Amino acid sequence: MADRILVFYGSYREARVGIRLARWIVAQLAARGLDAELIDARDVGLPMLDRRYMDYPPGEAPAAMETLAEKLRSADGFLFVAGEYNWGMQPGLKNLTDHFLAEWARRPAAIVSYSAGRLAGARSNSMWHPTLTGMGMAVVPATITVAQIGQTLDEKDEPQGEGGQALVRGFPRFADELLWWIAAAKAARAS
Repeated sequence: MADRILVFYGSYREARVGIRLARWIVAQLAARGLDAELIDARDVGLPMLDRRYMDYPPGEAPAAMETLAEKLRSADGFLFVAGEYNWGMQPGLKNLTDHFLAEWARRPAAIVSYSAGRLAGARSNSMWHPTLTGMGMAVVPATITVAQIGQTLDEKDEPQGEGGQALVRGFPRFADELLWWIAAAKAARAS
């Protein structure tokens, strides 16, 4: 059975360019024979955090929350496509993650960050590491940062220019690292 990887994206903006990166990643993982699914925070539509999944009695959580909780529990690993907003995290992605806690536990997570500027979401990337670790995930050491996202992937999610070439070169090693951690975590959970 193929490893199941959920790819999370959290922009709510009208002109979302980072979604190109999230879709490209899902396609790359699927091409490797993995069961990859894009979880778009905007499409999931969770409210601003008021009650976490664990705050509801069994069977009483909103349907969207219950569905996502089941997906989290059945996943082997997570990949976060994290844009940088005003030197920080995307609020939509942070809101989605905060609705859950135990469902993330003991699974590896990888981070791909991006921004419209030259810093490639590095500040957001560095904020996600301790956040995901604190939620019980093992954050893999490898990471990818994508600068000038609008120039790196075109409207058809195709890599272009130097940034696109760097993404294509770096992704296989990054994915291999995530898969190593998925295998290690699965073995540990099985014992």
